[in-house]
Amino acid sequence: MDKTIAKKDEVRNMFNSIAHRYDFLNHVLSFGVDYYWRHRVLKIVKQAKPTTILDIATGTADLAILMSKAKPKKIIGIDISASMLQKGREKVMNKGLGELIELSLGDAEELDFPDNHFDLAMVAFGVRNFENLEKGLQEIRRVIKPGGQLLILEFSKPQHFPLKQLYNFYSFKILPLIGKIVSSDASAYTYLPKSVAHFPTYNDFVSIMRHVGFKENKFQKLTGGIATIYQGQKQNNG
Repeated sequence: MDKTIAKKDEVRNMFNSIAHRYDFLNHVLSFGVDYYWRHRVLKIVKQAKPTTILDIATGTADLAILMSKAKPKKIIGIDISASMLQKGREKVMNKGLGELIELSLGDAEELDFPDNHFDLAMVAFGVRNFENLEKGLQEIRRVIKPGGQLLILEFSKPQHFPLKQLYNFYSFKILPLIGKIVSSDASAYTYLPKSVAHFPTYNDFVSIMRHVGFKENKFQKLTGGIATIYQGQKQNNG
């Protein structure tokens, strides 16, 4: 079987299986800190004042819904998990945001949008699931307008004692156990710390962003480096 298809099927099936408990587990397992992380993204988006936003790997649309506070004219969220999107649509409708936020199945590595289409693109906790990271970032860059921004919120690895040791113990021992008890699927919460451990972070990830053509790249660590916001820009000269 093609490796790319196998990877995407694995990720899709995993998130379909935990969609019904995903939001609850996100908030509980992060002790609610994920709310703070998303609001840090919102602060940046408000400063950028985008009219159109693409939310890649939108999941259950938490970030897309929060971005409504930035007053854009349109937010489009895509994800490869139909079950996650269904939960997202329910939340969007319950908040009366159906006209603003549109959710649909979509693959970050094959975006079904024209060139130079969005003012801003964002990905929260999704880039580490890309099969081909550079291809995904190149596709995102393609659909951003010249002068537009990419924002990525992703887990990272604390590097200093004692947070590094506490984080590793919690991620590899406690998190999978709680995930199994609450969601009846330990594999998703075993996958999460492994995917973070193997993902390039900080300057290594910024170097990849630069390589695929983003400029003005920078990052800011959150909560001691447990999560990181990366920013890049598509230059006006292409």
